[in-house]
Amino acid sequence: MANLKTKLGIFELKNPIMTASGTFGYADEFEDFINVSKLGAIVTKAISINPKKGNTGERIFETTAGMINRIGLENVGVKEFIEKKLPVLKEKDINFVMNLAGSAFEDYIEAAKIADKNGIKAIEVNVSCPNVKQGCLEFGTMPGSLSKLTESIRKEYKGFLIIKLTPNVSDIESLALAAQNAGADCISAINTLKGLGVKIEILPDKTFKKSLVQGGLSGRCIKPVALSMVKRIKSVVKIPVIGIGGISNINDVLEFLSVGADCVQIGTENFTHPDVCEKIINDLDKLMNKLNIDNIEELKRKLRE
Repeated sequence: MANLKTKLGIFELKNPIMTASGTFGYADEFEDFINVSKLGAIVTKAISINPKKGNTGERIFETTAGMINRIGLENVGVKEFIEKKLPVLKEKDINFVMNLAGSAFEDYIEAAKIADKNGIKAIEVNVSCPNVKQGCLEFGTMPGSLSKLTESIRKEYKGFLIIKLTPNVSDIESLALAAQNAGADCISAINTLKGLGVKIEILPDKTFKKSLVQGGLSGRCIKPVALSMVKRIKSVVKIPVIGIGGISNINDVLEFLSVGADCVQIGTENFTHPDVCEKIINDLDKLMNKLNIDNIEELKRKLRE
């Protein structure tokens, strides 16, 4: 058996395969499909200080090789997460990262304090969601604001701090550096791209009916953008990078590792193939054994030669 263990600084994973926030619930929803405890880690749905109902109206739009979502960070809120979801994750020995989202600066700080108080090993700070009216994306597009937010969270949280970046900027390098220099332990990238779904229907009276869904584009179609941004981020930072965007098979994982990702998160593919993460872990183990590669660090070295 190959050694798939992956270290991201102080945060250790059984393997480099994680799930992306918003695509895997709180983990127990997928227990009928896979052995969740086998994953490197799951990233929870974004957790806000207060419960959120999310956006109204149509919230999902399928596109060619992807989807647009405007869920709006619907979640149970931090109090219910700590009281009801956290005990289940601990009882079932599921390695996890708590994703945090806020509408105001103070929301993030308070959530970070709660995470620290409850001994949560790792948090991922969502500063990059394009389908909420305020917060998130506002903090993730300006290096100064991101630096201030990261530094403030770092003062309150002692665990492993991941900053999740948006691709909806021209200079992602400056944002990655701002996060690193302000105390982030890791960068995850990318979140969804801004997209618009349009549906045209021809009605019986020969008129048209148009519906629009503006939100975050994800899925296989964004992989080239994600690969480019991960490579750009890795060229300027020294901290670990988690690659996200369009991953659906073992070859995609190898591509991300080859351009600098230290591990990956799988998102949209979970909706259509809920067993995809476990399948990729098995495929990775088989491949490394076939190639006589002993561990993940050796695999990354060979891919980057």
